[in-house]
Amino acid sequence: MASIGPVGLVLFAHGARDARWAEPFKRIKEKVHVRAPGVPVELAYLELMTPDLATAAAALIAAGCSEVRIVPLFLGQGGHVRNDLPRLVEVIAARYPQVSIRVASPVGEHEAVLDSIVERCVVEVVA
Repeated sequence: MASIGPVGLVLFAHGARDARWAEPFKRIKEKVHVRAPGVPVELAYLELMTPDLATAAAALIAAGCSEVRIVPLFLGQGGHVRNDLPRLVEVIAARYPQVSIRVASPVGEHEAVLDSIVERCVVEVVA
């Protein structure tokens, strides 16, 4: 599908009862804005927090995005990424058939992320 509008990005996280849990995700969103200032970015949560994925995707589409890329901010492909996320994406895709929706692999599966976590762990024992 040829793109006629900007590509929007949804950072998709689990959610929690404690609002402080979302702080690192808000910082990730801010850092994305710095690195890619022209890219519309929304945070979305699976549960317990708002907005949900459908609401975040709808905001990007309403802003003119013809493509939505979803990046799961999960360490791996547990049940939420393998089962819940595809069902949520199906609903969005059915509602907006003119929009291209792609889901990236979870961030925790990328070597650079794993290397950064390892570095942080090692610092704790050699500092």
